[in-house]
Order: sequence, then structure tokens, then C-alpha cells
Amino acid sequence: MEISSRNVVEGTARAPNRAMYKAMGLTDEDLGKPFIGVCHTGNEVTPCNIHLGRLAQKAKEGVRDAGATPREFSTIAVSDGIAMGHEGMKSSLVSREIIADSIELMIRAHQYDGLVGIAGCDKSLPGTMMAMARLNLPSVFVYGGTIMPGIFEGKQLTVVDVYEAVGAYDAGQLSLEGLKNIENHACPSAGSCGGMFTANTMASISEAIGLALPGSASPPAEDDRREKVCYDTGKAVGKLIELNIKPKDILSFEAFENAIIMLNAVGGSTNAILHLLAISNEVGIKLTYDDFERIRKKTPHLADMKPGGGHVMVDLDKIGGVPLVLKKLMEKNLLNSETITVTGKTLKQNIESFSIPTIEDQKVVKSVDSPIHPIGTAVILKGTLAPEGAVVKIAGVKLSKFTGHAKVFDREENAFDAVSKGEIEEGDVVVIRYEGPKGGPGMREMLAVTAAIVGQGLGEKVAMVTDGRFSGGTRGFMIGHVAPEAFVGGTIALIKNGDEISINIENNSVDLNVSAEELEKRKKEWTAPKPNYSSGALAKYASLVGSAAQGAITNPLS
Repeated sequence: MEISSRNVVEGTARAPNRAMYKAMGLTDEDLGKPFIGVCHTGNEVTPCNIHLGRLAQKAKEGVRDAGATPREFSTIAVSDGIAMGHEGMKSSLVSREIIADSIELMIRAHQYDGLVGIAGCDKSLPGTMMAMARLNLPSVFVYGGTIMPGIFEGKQLTVVDVYEAVGAYDAGQLSLEGLKNIENHACPSAGSCGGMFTANTMASISEAIGLALPGSASPPAEDDRREKVCYDTGKAVGKLIELNIKPKDILSFEAFENAIIMLNAVGGSTNAILHLLAISNEVGIKLTYDDFERIRKKTPHLADMKPGGGHVMVDLDKIGGVPLVLKKLMEKNLLNSETITVTGKTLKQNIESFSIPTIEDQKVVKSVDSPIHPIGTAVILKGTLAPEGAVVKIAGVKLSKFTGHAKVFDREENAFDAVSKGEIEEGDVVVIRYEGPKGGPGMREMLAVTAAIVGQGLGEKVAMVTDGRFSGGTRGFMIGHVAPEAFVGGTIALIKNGDEISINIENNSVDLNVSAEELEKRKKEWTAPKPNYSSGALAKYASLVGSAAQGAITNPLS
């Protein structure tokens, strides 16, 4: 393959460039090798990322031992957990695009020949994978690893338990001391949130889609195996350069089908729908909501993972990790097993060569013949309320139908205040709007609100509908990604307090039970609000972003 870095370091005209490299300790021998960018999202913003700079050193060792020269750089990462519940959360989804853009610029500017991408928090995983797809250079993704569960009074805790404890405290069901105890024990170490929330979902998908080494998703952040995974990832990029295998060779339509299968088999985050649509766009693969539904309906839900189930990523790791899930699916011919991966081998070859422990009576991953649910959990809804579509995760949800009356809020904070004051009652459909990709902008996650509702014991007694998003930690009858969004005049903008809303998972519908004539009248009376931001990154994003139904991607040619 063409070695792009030669454009930078070969010939007499490049003496100044070489001088700059030599100022950093590189030799002529180093400059004669391929250059591999080792990008990580390490920072002191979040436990998900605080250790990634250390892991990058292991990846660099692997690159060197593969006969290439590593060049480390970092990019941003927003902490969803810390940004949650306030104005800061509007920056989260925007950061996905900035991460992808910044990695692209660094690689293009310095003409690196390959990429190791190390990421830890929710948007940094898809942002890194989007950059790999866009650049189409030999690349391997590696996850920073999950946090260990907190332990209090013999129970495993995650950060979601803290959010739900806030709801229980507001409802008078938990003391301040009890809330503080959960707060103090929930997050004991470095690593990403422990359940099958967005980070662990996208990490699982990275193996299924073929961008990460087999077995790389589940080892905890502070486990010694995590360092070896990063070392092996560095070596793997060197091998990919030899084999001239690039992301577009890996990211076929069939690979995206495998990713959707994994999403449903593990009961993963609805955010993965947005992210897979965005990654597929980078390689020109046409992926639609219809594909998600078609694949969901033939995929069993196997992994009993929080928030809908009872286990965390560490529990999955102990029994074989993502390869175990893939193996169970492959044995029943539910995967496209001949897709190529970053090992240079097929997905089938990876699974067959991976050592999976035999553990009797494990309760984390069910068999295909006796699944938790016979079909998958990431459901696409359409109807008069969401003509372009909406999403809901049904893992752990007992309801399949809900009809109630709307309580409408034009921003998340107003809804949270109403929940905290006990103003949400059984039978309500909480509507939170103007929080979509353009309207927020940035499509805020609503974990603070949804967790407070669950914490008050209303998780199966009310529903929520929003043009914003939900955290992977959300559980309950919560419908997000409603499109078209309110800011562009979607039906959700026309809802009034007391309107009847019907949701039916069995027939994939979400409807506003108001006549077409009345909706047309309301449409004529509706006026678009002013943007919340008129300058800066959020305003740029709002001006370029499209519908959630297409992945909330930014398109400068739109």
C-alpha cells in the first residue's frame, strides 16, 4: 500500500520536517518506518478516560514491535455522567462529530499511515470509529474498559443506581444518608459505566463489526489484560498495513448487520442506533430503520445486563465476554460469519480461535433456544407522532402498550422539576420537546428525568416521549429520537397538555390521537422558536445536523 508519511519525511525538501521530528527524539531509522497515529481520549474529566494515556503507551509498544513508528495524540471527550441533567449535556452528541473531525485533521495534516484509536466514554467510541471509516487507513479500535461495579450492602451498583436513588430520595423513599452511601460506593475506579449502557454497547459492537480485536471489549479498565489488549492492538495495525486491509474492506453491509445483531442480543443502548447510522454514512453504506427492525425481529435477546437485567460488564467478562455471545449466535447461523475483521481473519475464524471458558450454570448469557426475549430489544416505532421514526429499548420493560394523556415540557429542566415535585402521576405521558438535534441543540440524554421517574416507582406507570435521547442506563417505557423534531415543526411540537398518546410495541406504533384537521390547524398557528445558540460550536452543529432518523449527522452539503 502507499505509505503516505513518505510525503512528509523523504527528499531534501523535507529536511525541515525531519528536523522537527528529530527535536522529539526520532532517528533516521524511525523516520524510515510507517507512521501510526495512536489517538486516545484521555483526560481528567471522567473516570472513563482518566487512564487512557497510560494505555496508549502500551499501544505504542505494540506499534514499535510491529516495525512502525507511533505518534501519540489526544482528542476531547465529554463525560455524559457529569454533563447529565443540565445545559452541559447539549455538548455531548456534538462532541461525537468534533472527535471524528479532530482525528481526521490530525491524520491528514501529518500524513500518518494507520491509526490506533483508544476511547472510553459514550461519544468517543463512535466518534473514533467514524474517523477510522472516513480516513480509510489501516485502523484498529480499542476500548478503554469498563469500571468495576460498586458494592454496598452486598449489591452491585452503577452510576445509574445513584440517579435512581435521587428519585427515591425526592419521593421520600430513601434517606439522605442512604443517598450518600450509594453516591460514595457506586463508582470505585477508572473505567466506563458498568452496565450495558452506551459505552459497553459500542464496545461490544466494535468486536461484532470487526474493528476491534476479539475479546477486547470486556476486560475491566484496571485489569492487567487491558494493557495486553492495547499492546496487541498496536501490533495489529502494523499487520494491517502489511495486508493492506482498510476499514472499508471491513465495514460491509453484512458487518453492520452483525453490529445490529449484537445490539439486540445484549439488550444494548438505543444510542447505538444513532451511532451505527453515522458510521455507515462515513463508508457510504445505506442503513435504514427498516434494516434495524428486520434484523431485530430475527435476533434473540440473550444477555441479562443492566439496566434492564441484573448483570454488569465484568460479569460478562468472567464467562467469555463478547466472543461468547458471538459464538452462541454463530452456532445457530444468526451471524454473517464470513465478514473480514482487523485480525485479517473472518469473524468466524476469530470466534473459533478465541479461548472461551466453559462455565456451567452461568446466568448472564442465555442460550439461543431459551432466550430472555425471542426477538431483540431496540425497537423502531412510527406513527402520527413520529412519521420518520422513534426508538425505545424494551429490555426489562414489562409493558407492550400504553395510552395516556400528555404533560408537555419544552425543556428537560422543567420536566425534572415536575418529577421532583411529585407532579407526574400514573397514566401520564411525559413529553419533552425542543431537545432534538437542532432544537437543543445536541439531543440531550434524559437519564436524570427517567431515573427519577423509576426511582419514584413510576417506571411502569407512566411513559415518556421526547425528540431528545436517553442514556444507555435508562429503563422504563421511554420513547426517544422522535422525528421530525419539534424545532422543525414535527408533530411533537403540536402536542397540547391532555392530548391522548398511544404507544404499541407490538405493532411498532406511536400515535397522537388528535384529528388531522386539528393538527393542521395547530400547524398553521405554530411558529419556530429562536435557536438557543447563535454562535460557537453548538450553533455550527445546529446549522448542519440532520434528522435523528439518519443518525443526527452533520452534512455540510445539506
